[in-house]
Amino acid sequence: MKVDVQETITRVHHEEWHRVVASLTRRFGDLDIAEEAAAEAFATAVQRWPADGVPPNPGAWLTTTANRKAIDRIRRENKRDGKQREAQLLHDDEPPEPLGAIADERLRLIFICCHPALAMETRVALTLRMVGGLTVPEIARAFMVTEAAMGQRITRAKAKIRAARIPYRVPSAEELPARISGVLAVLFLVFNEGYMATGPDTDPVRQELTTEAIRLARLIRAQLPEDGEAAGLLALMLLTEARRTARVSASGELVTLGEQDRGTWDTELVAEGHQLVRERLAAHVAPGRYQILAAISAVHTSVRDARDTDWSQVLALYDQLVRLDPSPVVALNRAVAVAELDGPEPALAAVDELADELAGYHAYHATRADLLRRLGRGTSSRAAYDRAIELAGNTAEIAYLTRRRDQLG
Repeated sequence: MKVDVQETITRVHHEEWHRVVASLTRRFGDLDIAEEAAAEAFATAVQRWPADGVPPNPGAWLTTTANRKAIDRIRRENKRDGKQREAQLLHDDEPPEPLGAIADERLRLIFICCHPALAMETRVALTLRMVGGLTVPEIARAFMVTEAAMGQRITRAKAKIRAARIPYRVPSAEELPARISGVLAVLFLVFNEGYMATGPDTDPVRQELTTEAIRLARLIRAQLPEDGEAAGLLALMLLTEARRTARVSASGELVTLGEQDRGTWDTELVAEGHQLVRERLAAHVAPGRYQILAAISAVHTSVRDARDTDWSQVLALYDQLVRLDPSPVVALNRAVAVAELDGPEPALAAVDELADELAGYHAYHATRADLLRRLGRGTSSRAAYDRAIELAGNTAEIAYLTRRRDQLG
């Protein structure tokens, strides 16, 4: 029974964290108070629910408990305007503020965390924590920085919001385009965390995150139908989500794109994603990063056999993407296409040039390991696999890399 309760608490945390944080932020106007009170409420649930049972409405229980925790903290710190402010907290009779351009509560909180006063990386990190409910270690892995550095970044972001008195309010329709790039970046990272979840005790795929990211991307697409990158991100998510059930084997091992059973892909999601890509091509507007990534995914998902993949088209799209986003990760992915067209030797040369920038990135070492294997350099390949396994945070990926390493003999 206790195991079932712990699983319920984990599920409720995934489902309710953002609602509790959004409710407290709206009421108290302070991200620190909202986050800490929400965390205390969940900690209280961990203590009480195994003995008392899960309440009929866990979300309402958590919100009520978190509100009490927040009020207790405000009283202790004595940082509000005396009895008048305290009365307002205890008797919240103010009418709710107008919803404005964004009616969805979670999406509203994302836009608020993505305020232009914050640096882009800070917006993304703060939103992943406050809205996505990801832990600091999870976010640090997504950014390839230390946990301490990420914790400081999030703390400074909340302090800046407080010091600059950035209001908790809904952006107007005119403000939305200026906020969209940060919001799309957040949704992309939330989706990626769900699609390739990190942590030793985490399922390799967290469907609740991918599903929620797609839902929010659809809302943005409906709100900004002319925004090509919003359409591109949605298409990319759909084409990636379509392959979800084929990505992990029954034994819990990652199944690579070339080895997946394509008959199990979700054909409706594939068709919808392809339609969005075609619409953006027909617009005759220079594509952005997400649109190019969606086009690459469309090439992969347009054939029934991986051997028929048009790698020359994939490479051409990566060449286009490198001009927009000359990041080492994009260069790494481009090298994979080079290997399919020109063989592993020139691809390995391109990958080795990224050593300084991607030394802590597991996919870099996994790619090197595979290229070295194909070149017959078993000892070097094994060492690269060992490093990739050490750095990888996804259980399915670790299982796959371990098997490939052990096959070297």
